[in-house]
Amino acid sequence: MAENADLLALLAEMKKSMEKGQEEMKDRMEKGQEEMRKGQEEMRKGQEEMKNQIQSHVECKVGEIKDHVNSCIEKIEEDVQSVKREIGEVKGEVERKIEEVEDKVQGKIEEVEDKIQGKIEEVKEKVQVKIGDLEKRLSE
Repeated sequence: MAENADLLALLAEMKKSMEKGQEEMKDRMEKGQEEMRKGQEEMRKGQEEMKNQIQSHVECKVGEIKDHVNSCIEKIEEDVQSVKREIGEVKGEVERKIEEVEDKVQGKIEEVEDKIQGKIEEVKEKVQVKIGDLEKRLSE
């Protein structure tokens, strides 16, 4: 019977040892799961941080592009204003030249009219003289 008691004691000790092992295993698993949760949380935080950095970088680049585009638009607007001024200057110069030419043409027209009028007067006088001469001859 002593053997049975020894066996029972051995079984009880083995059972206790197994329970202790299972408890240790359970503790280790819980610690492992906790470490996994912490790792996952760190990964999430890392991903969030990366996302924020990428978003910040993208926003920065978008801002730079907007600034560049606005700068280009301003330059184009300045160029347009410059061209408009030049067009206005050229238009004014063309209008002045047209007026000059019109004045010259009008002057030439008046000059020619005066010459023609002078010639007409000369011809009238000559015709009157001839008529007078003819009338004298006819009356003789």
